[in-house]
Amino acid sequence: MKIGVVIHSTDLCMSPVELAKEVEARGFYSLYVPEHTHIPTSRRTPAPTGEEVLAEEYLRSLDPCVALAAAAAVTSRIRLGTGVALVAQHDPITFAKEIATLDFLSGGRLVLGIGYGWNAEEMKNHGIDVKRRRAIVREKMLAMQELWSNEVASFRGEFVRFEPSWQWPKPVQQPRPRVLIGGGAGPRLFAHIAEYADGWMPIGGTGVKTALPELRCAFEERGRDPQTLHVVPMGVLPDRAKLDHYASIGVTEAALRLPPRPRDAVLPVLDEYAQYL
Repeated sequence: MKIGVVIHSTDLCMSPVELAKEVEARGFYSLYVPEHTHIPTSRRTPAPTGEEVLAEEYLRSLDPCVALAAAAAVTSRIRLGTGVALVAQHDPITFAKEIATLDFLSGGRLVLGIGYGWNAEEMKNHGIDVKRRRAIVREKMLAMQELWSNEVASFRGEFVRFEPSWQWPKPVQQPRPRVLIGGGAGPRLFAHIAEYADGWMPIGGTGVKTALPELRCAFEERGRDPQTLHVVPMGVLPDRAKLDHYASIGVTEAALRLPPRPRDAVLPVLDEYAQYL
């Protein structure tokens, strides 16, 4: 099982450029950062953490593609991932170009963790029908893969349409960068993972053991080898017993949670986590 880290990167916390160098120097496998384009002040949608006040880092999120491109420039080995990117909020042609460019410039090190979104106001500001966001994400992902894997690509769907077109660069990883979908276990999520992704990104590891057989079955039903499945719990607060349990049930990578704080608060935690490598 690989060990990586995730940080909610902001303008007030340790720079992702500095952090990426420190992560790679210590031998970690990966670095993940999340995405929020903005947070409407109305706050009608409850915080996903269940807390009354939304944590400040949600309001100050860096753009993940820009942050990871900067991190790619100062590293050569670690995987660089979104944890998670909000695909529904992007134009698929432009986002396909951004993701392909990032994978190309990083030498094929991108992991595209994606989610359907939880903040209704944020999504509505992007013109998204919140009730249909899963269908929108699916169609945009299928359209982007056409651009990533074909010399001439076209797409005609309900939400995405474009005529036969060229788009380069292509991602180094083919037919797409590694795609992980975040969300709670269930037949609908697992069907989407099996159709257009490569693995599951649960928040923490609760319930993963009981859910994995269903996910592996969904892979097999699609004619895919379940041995190729990536399972990456996100935001893990580690201890040895927990990580040993994850490894024993088939988790392929664990992303340990770093505090969204300045360098002097992040590095001691990173050093503590190094014992698990």
